[in-house]
Amino acid sequence: MKKHKMYKHGFLLSSVTGLLLPAIAQAGFTEDSTVRLDLRNFYLDRSYIGNTPDEYSWSQGADLQYFSGYTDTPLQVGLDVSAQGAVVLGSEGCDGSLPCDTAESEAADNYGRVGATLKLKYSQTELKIGDHRPHLPIAWDDTSRQLDTIYEGAVIESHDIDRLTLMAGRYWKLVGRDSSDKEKLYLYPVSNGKTSEGLDFAGATYDVSKALSATYFYGVLHDIYSQQYFGLAYNTALTDSVHMVTDVRYFTNKDDGDAYYGDIDVDALGARASFMTGSHMLSLSWQKLGGDSVFPTLNNYVPQPYLIHWSNAAFILPDEQSYGLRYAYNFETLGVPGLNVMANYITSSDIRLDKMGMTDRDGSQSERDLVLSYTVQEGALAGLGFEFQDIFLTKSYGDDFSEFRFTTTYTYNF
Repeated sequence: MKKHKMYKHGFLLSSVTGLLLPAIAQAGFTEDSTVRLDLRNFYLDRSYIGNTPDEYSWSQGADLQYFSGYTDTPLQVGLDVSAQGAVVLGSEGCDGSLPCDTAESEAADNYGRVGATLKLKYSQTELKIGDHRPHLPIAWDDTSRQLDTIYEGAVIESHDIDRLTLMAGRYWKLVGRDSSDKEKLYLYPVSNGKTSEGLDFAGATYDVSKALSATYFYGVLHDIYSQQYFGLAYNTALTDSVHMVTDVRYFTNKDDGDAYYGDIDVDALGARASFMTGSHMLSLSWQKLGGDSVFPTLNNYVPQPYLIHWSNAAFILPDEQSYGLRYAYNFETLGVPGLNVMANYITSSDIRLDKMGMTDRDGSQSERDLVLSYTVQEGALAGLGFEFQDIFLTKSYGDDFSEFRFTTTYTYNF
């Protein structure tokens, strides 16, 4: 593992941008700046039912972020800087949470990243060059483990047209949740050593009305795959006490250019209806994949939560059809603000295992999640959060497993 490469690059970038600060340090740049420190203690314990060795990891992480304001100039200038680091307190096996030597099944003692983002703004249009933590249909920041996924690239976003958000850009590298190094983009789970020169994308979200919004994104991971996303979200009140949110989402993926990872042909259609009343939330969902491939994911298993049923099982296998039921409750109405519970169940069938080179039989899988979280609301420890997850996953074509996660978080704003 290349522990020091990212530190060198980050130090160089920070040094260069540091030289620029005297020229751009105006009142708005400094007075509107903020500094935040996020602390996370993360524990994961996974037990398999079968021959797969059990895994666990425990680590303490810190994420220090500086967000500048903007200069008072026609072209406004800003700069964000971040430093992430984690110390491994214990581990066994490689569970995907930490940098790990798969041959030795041993995690690194510590790891980290540093980086910066230059911001250029004119009117309601902004260009950011450097590090990004996107929540987009074509790229996502994974916060489910210790350190975030970080993308390196250039992205422009505009809100100059009323009710319309426009975005375009390129990501040329990323550092995954279990790595210290920024790498060129490739296809997970099996990298054949071939990488793409970048992920180009463009997209738009339009608020058709107060209740309805539509989103379209197109992305191409050069010489690997192209991807289109269509989404509709409908948000309305059914009665004075019942609120409904409906999502319909569709992806289509095709191989691109030299097709470094072979033929890619898969689409995914999903729908979810969520009902809220008082402290209760209930959602029903459905998702269907079609085509001859597994839904493509990037380096180190970057998640795709825009898929209706993305979860620990992912539900992204050829022809897989899945159904989901979720319930959540907020205990504030019972006098315990900050306490929440969520139960989730997803089951699938019709998996074409033959398209994965496994067997002629169809496969199935299911996942059950229970999540209990609490955030201290007041006093000296206000903002201190605790989350416990109990996960159980079954597969007809592999070992089942149960997993427990316990996370403690705290954010300090300077």
